Amino acid sequence: MIHIIRRERFNSAHRLFRQEWSDEKNLQVFGSCSNPNWHGHNYILYVTIKGNINPETGFVVNLKDLSKLINKKIIDKVDHKNLNVEVGFMKNKIVSSENIAIAFWEQLEEDVKNLGAELHCVKLVETENNFVEYFG
Repeated sequence: MIHIIRRERFNSAHRLFRQEWSDEKNLQVFGSCSNPNWHGHNYILYVTIKGNINPETGFVVNLKDLSKLINKKIIDKVDHKNLNVEVGFMKNKIVSSENIAIAFWEQLEEDVKNLGAELHCVKLVETENNFVEYFG
């Protein structure tokens, strides 16, 4: 068993808030991340898959295929978008890094299996100091 990692990048806006709370309570809980006019990040996404090396090809999966999958299922849907408003799989969720990573896992898991591997980790870097890892 070996792990391989693909890195992708995207830019998105979001807002941390609960609709049923007042702006004051959202500000108290989420700070400036609850700005009613949104804020954005230059995200870095690391998708780690695991599996056995195919003796015919020398790799677990073709990384070009993995990149195409990540772009189709995630990047094309989130890049230069408002995650709260424009991304269907984030509707009705608090758009925290934690929830984004879980949603990305859910978007990828079955298709990674179809490539002949297993999803191991989704790591989402929001800032140089803040990131989340989800292992399913």
